[in-house]
Amino acid sequence: MTVGLKTPSNYYMELITTFPPRPITNDDELIATQTRINEILDRASITSDDRDYLKVLGTLVYDYEEEHEIWPTLKGIALVKTLINEDNVSPEKVLEIFESEENFNEVMMSKRELTVGQLKKLGELFHISPSAFVD
Repeated sequence: MTVGLKTPSNYYMELITTFPPRPITNDDELIATQTRINEILDRASITSDDRDYLKVLGTLVYDYEEEHEIWPTLKGIALVKTLINEDNVSPEKVLEIFESEENFNEVMMSKRELTVGQLKKLGELFHISPSAFVD
């Protein structure tokens, strides 16, 4: 026996024999794995064995999505617009960054470039690199 590995409980063995974790190779397998994850998450209480098993299934889902999902790359003003809408940023915060509604509107219509100060404030607000807002 390898040092450091604990013997799986009967319950954990039941989990992995009922729905054996395997690399996901297509969307049907992805849906089946996500369904299994949801079944466990919907339980009234989750055991440490459940959490261990969910980590394995979650890793398989992550690996599949990283390889097969196409995520749009947003930069510049498109990213600013999306983040403001998705995070429901208050008008006060927007005015704090752009200093006036006129400046905000001109930037959003690509009539004015983002300033270094605005880039920095946007990065701080959304916790991402200011360079993400540069086209």
